[in-house]
Amino acid sequence: MAQPLVSILVPFKNTEAFISDCVASILDQSYTNWEAIFIDDHSNDSSYSIIENYTNQDARIQLYKNESNGIINALKTAYKHSIGDYVTRMDSDDLMTPIRLETMLTSLETYGLKHLAVGQVKYFRADGLSDGFARYEHWLNALTVNGTNYSEIYKECVIPSPCWMLHRNDFDACHGFNSNVYPEDYDLAFRFYKANYTCIPCDKILLHWRDYSTRTSRTHEHYAENSFLDLKVSYFLELNYDASRPLAIWGAGHKGKTLAKILLKQDIPFYWICDNPKKIGKHIYDQKLLNFDYLSQLKHPQSIVTVANTNAQKEIMQYFETQKMQSMIDYFFFC
Repeated sequence: MAQPLVSILVPFKNTEAFISDCVASILDQSYTNWEAIFIDDHSNDSSYSIIENYTNQDARIQLYKNESNGIINALKTAYKHSIGDYVTRMDSDDLMTPIRLETMLTSLETYGLKHLAVGQVKYFRADGLSDGFARYEHWLNALTVNGTNYSEIYKECVIPSPCWMLHRNDFDACHGFNSNVYPEDYDLAFRFYKANYTCIPCDKILLHWRDYSTRTSRTHEHYAENSFLDLKVSYFLELNYDASRPLAIWGAGHKGKTLAKILLKQDIPFYWICDNPKKIGKHIYDQKLLNFDYLSQLKHPQSIVTVANTNAQKEIMQYFETQKMQSMIDYFFFC
């Protein structure tokens, strides 16, 4: 019986310092029936020629130019040239662990359609990781080990962009790379969630995720905080918002204010809860800031929490538990 073909889609731009290591990690895979489709997004370094040399050595490696500009169009170009039964994405500056493809494919073959294979990740950086990335890695892996990634999808992107795999039919069904929405990886994660694809638990590290100061996710405007919040609100209103229930925003910091502006622009009514004595009773954007106690006057509310402080989040969570409220139904943490 023929082994399924896995399509690995790899957009790249000016990653000559890292791209050979990426290719080496693909060549080192324990599962060998794959095609790696590299798409050059108009590099002006030696990245293209590096991959061109690999295509002369291994027919499984293919190289094309981006038909337009930007990572979304590069991914579309890659997918157009792919023919695999299963689809996965890889970033040209990261590394697969040797069991990546084998582990994900085995999971998908076991669980079948409507399932999404994900994996544990490990960040690395030449001069050491920041606390923020270390926390994100720990948080993401804690979700992945149980396959509960969607339970906190409104906090951050819960599906690492270079560490997922699914059947081609499922990828097409959720419109794959057809969306033009940035950040494209977070938008895709929401479409996996919308399609109700079950995340398969994984306790193995399948990706070494490189961080460095000029990485696109750190520098490009498409990955700015406001882009993330716009995306979160859009999917919340489509998938989880119940217009028959009162909506409460918790927190009046920068994120709370930005969220309030987005909701006001879309004429979504809300109550604004705040625990800062200097702000309670005042108006921001003509919205009165209310004390926490006001919640008792709301009948069966939904809540969006924008409070970033960890201790405050724990207290808020305890309140929800006492009220027998359920995550992703009654309350949603946006940070």
